[in-house]
Amino acid sequence: MLRRLGCIVLAGAAALVLLIGGNFYWGWTASGPAPEEMAVVIPAGSSLASAARVLEEKGAISSAGAFLNRARVFGGSDPIKAGEFIIPAGASNAQILDILQGSEVIRRMVTVPEGMPSILVHEKLMAQDLLTGEVPVPEEGSILPESYSFERGEKRIAVMLRMQKAMQDTIAELWPNRSPETVVKTPQEAVILAAIVEKETGKASERRMIAGVYSNRIRKGMMLQADPTIIYPITRGKPLGRRIRQSEISAVNDYNTYAMTGLPKGPITNPGRASIEAVLNPARTDALYFVADGTGGHVFASTLADHNRNVEKWFAIRRARGEM
Repeated sequence: MLRRLGCIVLAGAAALVLLIGGNFYWGWTASGPAPEEMAVVIPAGSSLASAARVLEEKGAISSAGAFLNRARVFGGSDPIKAGEFIIPAGASNAQILDILQGSEVIRRMVTVPEGMPSILVHEKLMAQDLLTGEVPVPEEGSILPESYSFERGEKRIAVMLRMQKAMQDTIAELWPNRSPETVVKTPQEAVILAAIVEKETGKASERRMIAGVYSNRIRKGMMLQADPTIIYPITRGKPLGRRIRQSEISAVNDYNTYAMTGLPKGPITNPGRASIEAVLNPARTDALYFVADGTGGHVFASTLADHNRNVEKWFAIRRARGEM
């Protein structure tokens, strides 16, 4: 009788253990309390305990303590990542730990188009409300136009430094492979001339030709006469919003290439990789002039007489459009 009673007690205890253990595991795999998909940010340097507190505060899990206890028993040994993660609605504790240990963090993008001046790069960074901290206006020509990923809460200065390093790396890559035809003597001169090329044409097929024209002018000691260099001292690269005045064409400053020979003192925008490549490998041409052709491109000429005829054609197109 006592033996039978002992067996019953042991069986009951075993059943209780199994029940408790089953509930413990069920709490690991059961649907969680998240009512809808949510973004959760795990700060850099977070421990699993601090991450659990964040998850509880956001409503992704019911209890940080229960999550930790179950994670120690059923979870893997991989470290958790920092960053922003998407937690699906009703995600279980097990699913959430898998996400923190293995999923890619959400990465957002900020894009600097080719030819965007630094004052507008600054405005774009400041307008990203998921970034933090202040950032100065970067030095003109120091940013490589490209798309850059960032994480929620990242410092703006860190993103800007990545943009600048990308430009430094690009120059370091391209400079050793420059053509003997290039007229620039330093990487900085390459960026200065590339910035002018960038602002003069939006057609990729024309970049090397525009670079060839300006290279020829520099060799002959001619003024570059690039309209964007007139505008830069006035707006720091922002659109002028009106026609250039005669007084601005004749203004003497360190940028206006209508009033000086050679290159401006610095870049007038942030040139893209293709414009830098064009300056370092300009087209071989005898052209010294170019003017818009009415289709978004340009027509080139090697003599002033031919250029003047091309200008007259351009003026005729503008008059027909009601622009003059």
